[in-house]
Amino acid sequence: MTAGALARRGFGDGTRAVRLMAESGLDPGRHRAVVDELGAAPDPDQALLGLARQLECCADPEELLEALCADPDLRARLVKILGASTALTDHLVRHPGDWRELRGVDAARAPGPAELRAGMLHTVGADPNANTAPVAAEKVDDPDGPAHALRVAYHRRVLRLAGRDLTGSADLESVGAELADLAAAVLEAALAVARAEEPDQAALCRLAVIGMGKCGGRELNYVSDVDVVFVAEPADGVEDDQAMRAAARLAAAMMRIPGETDREGTLWQVDAALRPEGKNGPLVRPLSGHVAYYRRWAKTWEFQALLKARPIAGDAELGAAYAEQIEPMVWRASGRDNFVDDVQSMRRRVVAHIPAAESEREIKLSRGGLRDIEFSVQLLQLVHGRSDPALRSGNTLAALEALSAKGYVGRDDASGLSEAYRFLRRVEHLLQLSRLRRTHLLPDPDSPDGAEQLRRLGRALGYTANPVTDFTAAWRRVAGDVRRLHEKLFYRPLLHAVARLPEGEARLTLEQAGDRLSALGFTDPAGALRHLEALTSGVSRRASIQRTLLPVMLGWFADAPDPDAGLLAFRQVSEALGSTPWYLRLLRDDVRVAERMAWLLGTSRYVTELLLRAPEAVGVLSDDADLAPRSPRALTAEADSALRRHDSAENAVAAVRALRRRELLRTALADLLEVSPVDEVGDALTTISAVTIEAALRAARAQVARQRGEELQTRLCVVAMGRFGGRELTYASDADVVFVHEPVPGADAVAATETADALVRELRRLLEMPAVDPPLHLDADLRPEGRSGAMVRTLDSYAAYYRRWSSPWESQALLRACPIAGDMEVGARFTEIIDPLRYPEGGVHDKALREIRRLKARMEAERLPRGADPTLHTKLGRGGLSDVEWVAQLLQLRHAHEIPELRTTGTLSVLQTAVSRGLLDAEDGATLEAAWRLAARVRGAIMLVRGKPADSVPKSLRDQAILAGALGYRDDDEEEGAVGRLIQDYRQATRRARTVMERVFYDD
Repeated sequence: MTAGALARRGFGDGTRAVRLMAESGLDPGRHRAVVDELGAAPDPDQALLGLARQLECCADPEELLEALCADPDLRARLVKILGASTALTDHLVRHPGDWRELRGVDAARAPGPAELRAGMLHTVGADPNANTAPVAAEKVDDPDGPAHALRVAYHRRVLRLAGRDLTGSADLESVGAELADLAAAVLEAALAVARAEEPDQAALCRLAVIGMGKCGGRELNYVSDVDVVFVAEPADGVEDDQAMRAAARLAAAMMRIPGETDREGTLWQVDAALRPEGKNGPLVRPLSGHVAYYRRWAKTWEFQALLKARPIAGDAELGAAYAEQIEPMVWRASGRDNFVDDVQSMRRRVVAHIPAAESEREIKLSRGGLRDIEFSVQLLQLVHGRSDPALRSGNTLAALEALSAKGYVGRDDASGLSEAYRFLRRVEHLLQLSRLRRTHLLPDPDSPDGAEQLRRLGRALGYTANPVTDFTAAWRRVAGDVRRLHEKLFYRPLLHAVARLPEGEARLTLEQAGDRLSALGFTDPAGALRHLEALTSGVSRRASIQRTLLPVMLGWFADAPDPDAGLLAFRQVSEALGSTPWYLRLLRDDVRVAERMAWLLGTSRYVTELLLRAPEAVGVLSDDADLAPRSPRALTAEADSALRRHDSAENAVAAVRALRRRELLRTALADLLEVSPVDEVGDALTTISAVTIEAALRAARAQVARQRGEELQTRLCVVAMGRFGGRELTYASDADVVFVHEPVPGADAVAATETADALVRELRRLLEMPAVDPPLHLDADLRPEGRSGAMVRTLDSYAAYYRRWSSPWESQALLRACPIAGDMEVGARFTEIIDPLRYPEGGVHDKALREIRRLKARMEAERLPRGADPTLHTKLGRGGLSDVEWVAQLLQLRHAHEIPELRTTGTLSVLQTAVSRGLLDAEDGATLEAAWRLAARVRGAIMLVRGKPADSVPKSLRDQAILAGALGYRDDDEEEGAVGRLIQDYRQATRRARTVMERVFYDD
């Protein structure tokens, strides 16, 4: 096999590979399977060099090569190890026969804790079946002594485990558990050696080893400090001080053995720094000493550390007694003052102390690393585990699964954290396997061999095409996901409220609430108290969670313009959704939803009414993306699906109207939360109305065809007019339309018109039939001859009418005409008919201009409601919507024939085009646009606040205050307050617009 062929298989240096194969007796032809496996290794060159070294030191190299060719499992395990770990390669070179550890049944199965303990004790000559504490024999088979034998046996077990891990036959949980059990077995054997070395001391005490950290949680790394705490009791008849001194000597001797170094290297350090008082405290304490310390002196972080405490070696009975005494204190710790703040502060301190040069490569401590996941899980466990024993696990993944199963963490969030944790721990394991050294730093790509290390790491993780690029992208994506979820869960404000609750007491007592309601601004404290009682009484899970939520939410209700209405609406929504598992979990886990819900319900009757018809829509408050207007294509697809699901026209259109109600709510929520500007609101309302009419028209066609028993003899188009055509609908707007039809070729004109009339009647019936969802009224008053004219006309009829009888106001109205539903070909031909009227050649003539101006003046005089303040009427008032729109329409009538960009139906687009083409001064355009936007926003907010339409700013001070709050005005130290600033801003904007309108509209 040539150097080039080997390079194509993944070898970095093909020439060197050819030489090594020749020198080691590896024949690419005869041993083709081995060569292919080497090419798939994390580092093919390293794996080949390791195999060459292995063959060189083997007593019978041919035996190894034949075994590798014959046994694919052995081949995969050995080659993966050689390509991933130089440390384990060195072990195989020191012990040439240990490659046999990787074949057979034993290499494929995971040993249990008892087997590992027995094996390690046997290695040091101790009896694993001894009734009392096992003691090592004075002599073992290894001439270097029991400690050396223990290190060799440990590395053999790690070799087997790495073989299963790197080939994917062992998952992360089993790898971490086996490493923890193996560490516990080593400590048990080391303690047996210590007892043999200090037999007199061993007789004076009972000693238990408590595993902490990852060893305690059975999620240990390949190379990690093994955190322990020692607890001891005197033997019968021995004084306490004497027993503690003896236990300390045994503990120190035991700790020394795994940390010693010889030609086998060092296993790991045993760290007892998590003991009471840390490194300043005694190494060993009696059980009573531990209990006293944790009751009186322990800090918050110490209880967090104890969450993973587990007896792992020594006196099992004493270890169990320690766990029984300490565990209850761990789960009461969250009731301590500032507990949540302390845990959060500790995490921030950890991040702050990461060296700047390492922060971007640290996978454990940095933001988005393992510690973010572990701290999030542990804080949730400690806060909620006080009352829920199912959460009391020292294992991160097991605890996360329990938090998800019991509803404290959402399924998607738990899944995301779990996947991220597995990824990061897998990377950590691979980093440590390389040299069996403790590290959490990714290789520096700028260092001499950093890029090659990253390549090896990427290939080991399965990124074979572009190992460095793909791995780096995956790591950054995971770190970003972890940061986001950590911020969401770890800094959840409701954790503080839960943590402050006294154990066993109600989260919210009605006596406490009664004192708070008046102070918070509720106008009817007694009524509010009744709502709270209905929400929190009883022992159900729902009531319990409500008692957790409401202390925080009462403050948010108080921030809303109408707290009483908000609390009542919250009760109604909660009663409708209280038995739905996701609802309260959503409010608890995503505090923004609860806060938004309190404010919206206390602000908008319109939103409240829509929400009560479909309470499940609360879910859209969790993500601003869910509040964005949906595309016409998506809405049309959903409406089509609704039509297909139902046989009757009534049921089909009812489903479409439910879709419209949902979109009305989505739009109102986005509007009130200022996620969408006012022009997007009008566009969204227009889109859903158009989709609704289109779907209802299809249902009406099917219904009329069934009734008549024949194919319909005409094609109908619905043309939007007014605000509908301009895509500027409001929540209270009727849909202004005209209906146009064209008989199919050969059809009788009279019969076709009768069919079109039947279609229109059925369409309007379906859209306005009584239902829980808001009706959609079709207003056809802008048709030729108004209410006296025919409801629907043919194209020819429209052409004849407009040719002979059209008035200037109709030309002006047609500026907003836009085919919106039905047969678009008919709509296009209708547009061809009306374009000469609305975009007259040469512009609007003087006679028509005078008539338009007279009509505008008459509207102001006659249509403004009696008693209405002309400065506060959003539609017809001075500087309001009508003033701005008439200016825009006059500009179109005058110039659209020569400026195609003006041939649009939207007011703002006309103004912007007029400014860009020099027809309107930029400052005047900005003034008109600002007034239009504010008037449209105030008009929409009036409907949102009151739940019924009105065009004037309300006269009631209470309603004005709610309106100001809905528009984002807040009371502060300014003398005029929120209402005063709203009215001042509105009058100022419209006054300026009126000045511009009078100058532009009446300028000849």
